Amino acid sequence: MDIKKSSEPILGIEGAEAAYAELIEAIKRHTQIKDLKKVKAAYDFAFQSHGQQLRKDGSLYITHPLKVAAIVAEMGLDEDSIIAAILHDVIEDTPSTHEDIAKAFGESVADIVEGVTKLTRVTYTTKEEEQMENLRKMFLAMAKDIRVILIKIADRLHNMRTMDYQSGAKQREKSLETMEIYAPIAHRLGMQKIKLELEDLALVYLDPVGYEEIQNALAERGGKYEGFMERTEAAIKNRMEEAHINCVVQKRIKDIYSIYRKMYGQNKELSEVMDVYAFRVIVDDIAECYNVLGCIHDMYKPIPGRFKDYIGTPKPNMYQSLHTTVIGTEGIPFEVQIRTWEMHETAEYGIAAHWKYKEGISGKSDEEKFAWIRNLLESQQDSDAQDFFSTLKVDMFSDEVYVFTPNGDVKNLPAGATPIDFAYSIHSAVGNHMSIAKVNGRIVPFSHQLQSGDIVEVITSTSAKGPSRDWLNLVKSSEARNKIRQWFKKERREENITNGKAAFEAEMRRMAIPLSVAQDPDVINVILKRFSYASVDDMYAAIGYGGLSAQKTVNRIQDELRTIEKNAAEAEKKPEWIPGASGQKPVHGIIVEGIDNCLVKFSHCCMPVPGDEIVGFITRGFGVSIHRTDCRNYQSSILNEETKNRWIRVAWAGDRDERYGTGIAITANDRDGLVMDIATVLTALKVKVTGLTARDMGGGVATVYITIDVMDKAELSVAMTKLMGVRSVKEVRRQGT
Repeated sequence: MDIKKSSEPILGIEGAEAAYAELIEAIKRHTQIKDLKKVKAAYDFAFQSHGQQLRKDGSLYITHPLKVAAIVAEMGLDEDSIIAAILHDVIEDTPSTHEDIAKAFGESVADIVEGVTKLTRVTYTTKEEEQMENLRKMFLAMAKDIRVILIKIADRLHNMRTMDYQSGAKQREKSLETMEIYAPIAHRLGMQKIKLELEDLALVYLDPVGYEEIQNALAERGGKYEGFMERTEAAIKNRMEEAHINCVVQKRIKDIYSIYRKMYGQNKELSEVMDVYAFRVIVDDIAECYNVLGCIHDMYKPIPGRFKDYIGTPKPNMYQSLHTTVIGTEGIPFEVQIRTWEMHETAEYGIAAHWKYKEGISGKSDEEKFAWIRNLLESQQDSDAQDFFSTLKVDMFSDEVYVFTPNGDVKNLPAGATPIDFAYSIHSAVGNHMSIAKVNGRIVPFSHQLQSGDIVEVITSTSAKGPSRDWLNLVKSSEARNKIRQWFKKERREENITNGKAAFEAEMRRMAIPLSVAQDPDVINVILKRFSYASVDDMYAAIGYGGLSAQKTVNRIQDELRTIEKNAAEAEKKPEWIPGASGQKPVHGIIVEGIDNCLVKFSHCCMPVPGDEIVGFITRGFGVSIHRTDCRNYQSSILNEETKNRWIRVAWAGDRDERYGTGIAITANDRDGLVMDIATVLTALKVKVTGLTARDMGGGVATVYITIDVMDKAELSVAMTKLMGVRSVKEVRRQGT
């Protein structure tokens, strides 16, 4: 397939305008949106927020979110999704907040943007852990609003298209992450078109030699096989016309990564890969699909064992199509895929296709299709990120087997699944009380690996003692593993605590760590938070029933001890900073450590004033942004490995004659004259008001947002105290708290 690596960027405002024009064209071609006022407003908002921020290629940063939004539009998603894509980096990289976006574009858009932003705000201690936690966060975001992950995939796709401007190390790192996480998620969501492009783009940087070899080999064969492709396409079209079948026939060459995987994974030559050349026949209804299949098999000799009916048995990612591989009249094998137009949209865009046909995800049938997301989230509740990642590789990235119940219902299970997986896929009670398993009428051991087409029967007994711990080593699906762990968690808590504590202490002794460390709040509280346990007993219980490994827990404790020692050593080395001692001149009343005459701006998220404890953030192209130390953005960013080193020490200068803008939020029982009374108090205090908005929150409650100019925190405190005395006011708080 052709991969869309971006051409030379258009720099400056012309590049932004060109990207916006591309977006509008994509919206007109792929969506039903007629009124583009909100899209234009989002563009203006993002343009103003990102300002002169630049990408690595020298183009204005705004071009990136516009390109991402164009990809989202090509998926056919709704207006909120496109607007959120335009704004997806605003919270992360600019002073704009969730509240700013919600006020301008609604809560739905703001929540999506915040969801995309949170996927990049992950606390980790190793690169492996970062990847695992990112994956976990993605699925949590998917459960809340699937559009979050669709925008994140579009974001990654455009980044991969422009990866030429990154360093070699960054290219390989991002490409590996794309291959291991983003492409499989796109596959699991049924987004075949994007999945194939992501894989090809990643392969360019992971194995450029292998990629070029296949590309050159296909180019060498191009002239010879181009005629074959055109003749075969014409022959299929003629036969369909003779059979009065209304269809579209498309020819294509298999994508390079799929060929690469078969050549290097199965040690084949290019000539041995049977489906390098393929044709797709798209028809109006399912009956026509089977008519086309009959015609194809009449025209060409089918290869035994190479026919697959994904219409009768769809893949878990909703993919439906008939696949058959045949030998052409010239002795060249090729694949034919036959599907309806709706199946084609689903095959190309997967879950995103639902917006075209149903305007979103709703209804019982849709919920069942995405039940696997809930199962994945259930499986991660009692496991750490590494366990979650390893089981996810089986659930998402492996092949499936299709087996039948005695009633003929189809069950999709991971390759290598056993009767235990089958039993738990029916119901927890069936698995917990399983006593005998039969496959094709024959009794088999619980370790028996199921094959596609098997008819599986499970016999239960009320006298069954429940699952064995050995079953955890036999099952392949995270659903079965989670349900087994849940049984042990519920039925044997005291026993689990005892066994877990013993295993934990044995591992502590093996690692030569004093047991007293486990009582140190600075250490154990971090570990409990990391694994999401409320108490030490909960952690012991998890170790006891297999939800957490003692070795991993103790390894984390060891890592935390090293971090504490490292921080203590750095604190001793760091010299005391005396603001202004080196003769630095303040800018807007602010002195920045180590930088003179620095561009300074005050963040909109927390709006600090003199008297507040403050810290500075080195922005991309905007100088230093000043935040309060209790600001939510600072608290989350300082824990992020990618941004924590961009925070520097700043201080208020001693002599200041400026006034500083800050925000106050007032919650009150709604009544006539409320805003007038608030304004009267501020006027009496001679406080300058630069902005005032009031909002009816429903239920007789109103919120008033005020922006005022003050000299310092003391003047602000007086104003807040006076406002608290206004009749019906319930709460007065600062913005950003």
